[in-house]
Amino acid sequence: MTRGSAWIDADLATYLDDHSAKPDVVQQRLIEQTAALGGPAVMQIGANQGALLEVLVGGLRPHFAIEIGTFTGYSSIAIARGLPDGGRLLCCDTSEEWTTVAVNAWKEAGIADRVELKIGPAAKTLQALDPAVDVDFAFIDADKGGYIGYYEALLPRLSTHGVIAVDNTLWSGRVLDEGDISPDTVAIRAFNEHVARDDRSIAALTSIGDGLTFIRKR
Repeated sequence: MTRGSAWIDADLATYLDDHSAKPDVVQQRLIEQTAALGGPAVMQIGANQGALLEVLVGGLRPHFAIEIGTFTGYSSIAIARGLPDGGRLLCCDTSEEWTTVAVNAWKEAGIADRVELKIGPAAKTLQALDPAVDVDFAFIDADKGGYIGYYEALLPRLSTHGVIAVDNTLWSGRVLDEGDISPDTVAIRAFNEHVARDDRSIAALTSIGDGLTFIRKR
């Protein structure tokens, strides 16, 4: 089932799933393994979001992609499958426990040779990158308080055809609830305003999943 779309009813969610690429055996196993984690499983992207990432990356054909927030690996499999020959994906996460699941899934999916995992604060990983290396695609789905910092680190590095995709930017509609001043909601609102007012980039905030924003440099 499609997750995270508070504005889509169950019947329409089923229709979306029925008319998008289905998870294969490896992806379905990963969905089940992640569900067994209980509460944290809500951090996994929906299957139709994964299909979108694979289609998008396949069209962009990025030489170098970055994922900030890998969790158990569903989104990284989608991104890596869309890479062209020689394409690379750098995954940034702080959890060895959850990314161990991801590493095993990458091996099962046959994409482990395209993926590099860095455990530690993503801000430091980004800072340590070779300044000469352009980023062709980035997916941000991590701590919400870090979103603006990740965006600021990535935007100057984007190639001329590069795209940044950012998850959870509608936050189940809570961005509209003025009474919700929880840290994550406040951080998402601040990020959305920051990007919308930035004349260096052009952004499209969509209602896919829990809100997906796509960004390019002007």
